Amino acid sequence: MELCLADVLGDHALDGEITRPQNLMQAMRHGALDGGKRLRPFLLLESATLFNAESPAVIRIAAALECVHCYSLIHDDLPAMDNDDLRRGKPTVHKAFDEATAILAGDGLLTLAFDMIASPQTVLAEAVKTALISALARAAGPGGMAGGQSLDLAAETTPPDESGIVTLQAMKTGALIRFACEAGAIVAGATADERSRLAEFGAAIGLAFQLADDLLDLTADPALLGKATGKDLPAGKATLVRLHGADWAHRQLAGLVAQASELLEPFGDKAAILRQTARFIADREM
Repeated sequence: MELCLADVLGDHALDGEITRPQNLMQAMRHGALDGGKRLRPFLLLESATLFNAESPAVIRIAAALECVHCYSLIHDDLPAMDNDDLRRGKPTVHKAFDEATAILAGDGLLTLAFDMIASPQTVLAEAVKTALISALARAAGPGGMAGGQSLDLAAETTPPDESGIVTLQAMKTGALIRFACEAGAIVAGATADERSRLAEFGAAIGLAFQLADDLLDLTADPALLGKATGKDLPAGKATLVRLHGADWAHRQLAGLVAQASELLEPFGDKAAILRQTARFIADREM
């Protein structure tokens, strides 16, 4: 996946493109390469493996998903959003370059993701490509990640109740994780029940990921985490951890891991790595 991502972020113009400005491409590579857990593409690849759907096309879909995720991080870090200076242990894109370039780098990554899925180089049935494009657009758009970021910004002045926090987190963080798990079933042409089961698995671990992230904001070493911590409280952000405390969060994480594991039962031993991933998400320290 890394080689694919590096290749699509090269300076060479594709058919239909005029040229790729060097500064813009450097900023896009800064935001997308050499760092990150690559959790979302990993989940997509492992979900596809459940159905023996392993191919260069699946790797391209995974790389496209990571482009969308990295675009969101670049934009989230901007002064108008979360105003962060550090990401993945290095300066954020707007610090390494400038704000305008960071906005364009995010725009470029988002647009490139859909180009990658639609490209003839991604050898999949056209109906599968259409389903992937639609599902990813809805996960990333106003009813998903972008909408979640909007709710997150509004929450700084009008703190939501518990239901509002769950909705916000399911959109901002959970939507792309849910897509990552569901996309493996889409690529494989799995049944509606299998697709729904993997989407539910993704929703459960997406909530677990955000709960763990909120705990890390309270407890983690910024040097190990690769980004600033302790920002939620002074920013006035409402989180489930702030509402209920760390002990409650740990109990919830255990329950979410159990729920995720139960959803994978029909896949037997083939889902062993996904089960381990759910535990890793809940127990991670960075």
